[in-house]
Amino acid sequence: ALEKIKGKMGDKVGLPCCHEISSSESLQSYRIYWQKSTTEVVLAYIPEKKIITDKRYENRTEMDTRNFTLWISPVEILDNGSYQCIVQEHSLPRVVCDKHVTFFVTADFSAPNVTAEVITGSCESAEMMVTCSSHGGFPKPKVSGALDSKPVVWNASQVSESSLSLYNVTAQLWVSVTEDVSFNCSIEYSGFVQSTSLLLSR
Repeated sequence: ALEKIKGKMGDKVGLPCCHEISSSESLQSYRIYWQKSTTEVVLAYIPEKKIITDKRYENRTEMDTRNFTLWISPVEILDNGSYQCIVQEHSLPRVVCDKHVTFFVTADFSAPNVTAEVITGSCESAEMMVTCSSHGGFPKPKVSGALDSKPVVWNASQVSESSLSLYNVTAQLWVSVTEDVSFNCSIEYSGFVQSTSLLLSR
């Protein structure tokens, strides 16, 4: 079974496992492994050794001892990815269940900063360079713009990665304005949207 979980950078998020132990059972009857992309062990519970955690997850993860949910706090961008929880019986290493969880991490982009610079102007119209920029988000965003709700095609759009592999985005547009129009810039990422509007007057 595959489950999809969304979480924001800095939050506390629980990734569900596939088995719950009853109050009469002991945790010691099980071995539990939480791994990331099948190679990296995030956390493992082995009765003799207690809970072992990987360096990168130390002090950021804990496991619920009843239903084996993996709690991550605070969430980092690098936690984005696929996880697997494997539950085995301790006495005979029989796999009770395994579960795949895809974890989508998001980080909020800043509200877009929209600026307009008049390059040339006459009585009838103004030629403007409109710039829309936003920073510090995840995953990679889609930038859309609209002039009085008619979609525009950007002349140039650039997405760059900053530290922690967060993204910064800048998009530019040449526009000829003959009357006052409203310009909107929206940044979409993983189902979230940040948008800003600016009135362009000639």
